[in-house]
Amino acid sequence: MRRRATAIAAVLALAALAIVDAASAKVDRAAGPSATASADTQLISCGKTVTMGMLAPITGPAASLGKLQTDWAKFYIAAHNKVKKNKHKLRVQYGDTVLGGPGGTAEAVKAAQSLGSNVLGTVGPAGSNEVRATTATLKNAGLGFVSGSATNTELTTDGTRTGFFFRTVPPDAAQGTSVANFINKKLKFKRVYIIDDQEAYSTGLADTVQQKLRAAGVTVQRDGVSQQQSDFSSLIAKIPRDTQLVYIPWQLPPKGKAFGEQMRSAGKGSIILMGSDGLFDDAFASLGGVYASSFPTSGTHPVVKAFKKAHGGEAEFFGAPSYVAAQVIGGAIDRACKNGKASRAEVRAQIRKTSLKKTVLGLNVSFNGQGDIKGGQFGIWKANSSGSFLPVG
Repeated sequence: MRRRATAIAAVLALAALAIVDAASAKVDRAAGPSATASADTQLISCGKTVTMGMLAPITGPAASLGKLQTDWAKFYIAAHNKVKKNKHKLRVQYGDTVLGGPGGTAEAVKAAQSLGSNVLGTVGPAGSNEVRATTATLKNAGLGFVSGSATNTELTTDGTRTGFFFRTVPPDAAQGTSVANFINKKLKFKRVYIIDDQEAYSTGLADTVQQKLRAAGVTVQRDGVSQQQSDFSSLIAKIPRDTQLVYIPWQLPPKGKAFGEQMRSAGKGSIILMGSDGLFDDAFASLGGVYASSFPTSGTHPVVKAFKKAHGGEAEFFGAPSYVAAQVIGGAIDRACKNGKASRAEVRAQIRKTSLKKTVLGLNVSFNGQGDIKGGQFGIWKANSSGSFLPVG
């Protein structure tokens, strides 16, 4: 049974998280050309049912997070299809990206390539590394894609995906600032150890936190470890015993849990452990006493209440941004389909015009020119002794 935060103002993790190896980086840089003319402008008959895609980690190390995202997306689709004024019913074609698997981003590319010619727009991918790896495929197909968890700052600032990629979560630049401020100003810690997982999401976030802490006079030591590693004993042995907090901006909750357990076994359980949004999960929270950053949503929103009721009392907050991502795609398709036919270019144009009021995120949703959500911010959560995250900052 999943244990989700019980606070009124709940935070969802975005999980999101980038794994850019050399191969995926090359794919990303090769993605320069925009959509091919035929794929971009071809009119697709909307009919009674229209199709959207969803790229998510349905299997693999991050499947627990993928389930939260697909649960929320399905909840939106069901709600949309019950509204009589919606002339076109939505269906979803899923693609399994296997985030964090041994094959790297190859599965994500295959999933993107599998999207049918009738797909008008897609939710996802979940990981920033997957966004980079699938950019060429999705752009060349003319598809607009909206992620509910990919947070790497450069995804919207490097100009590669402008007009195609959007996200319903804020970037890591915002997350890193929130984390550093909490450690320095709220906890008032002066000795911090940061361990990244040697991938782009993690190293970028670690860089931001390290820079801001050092600028504030905090002593910061830094190390890295592969996502594939399971024995952290040698790494833990290097952490000075007077360290006050270890920050691990990782994306695989089982790895974060294993690290915490091994820290305690090594006699360093008194050192506070803090993860990023990718560890905002029951597995990591089960350690008790750990911190994680995440994205706030409205625990009192009627849709959140209805979701909890339909899912055994579990809010599954991490998936809520994917509900909004599906809402963005669904609304764009509805507007593009008003005359009975729509092209992928028309759907992308409608995504850019999105203006959603009072969403489950606790804020109105629209995008800036780069594709970032306006007004997004992160909060900090702490797991209690029962393994539930509660907001603390």
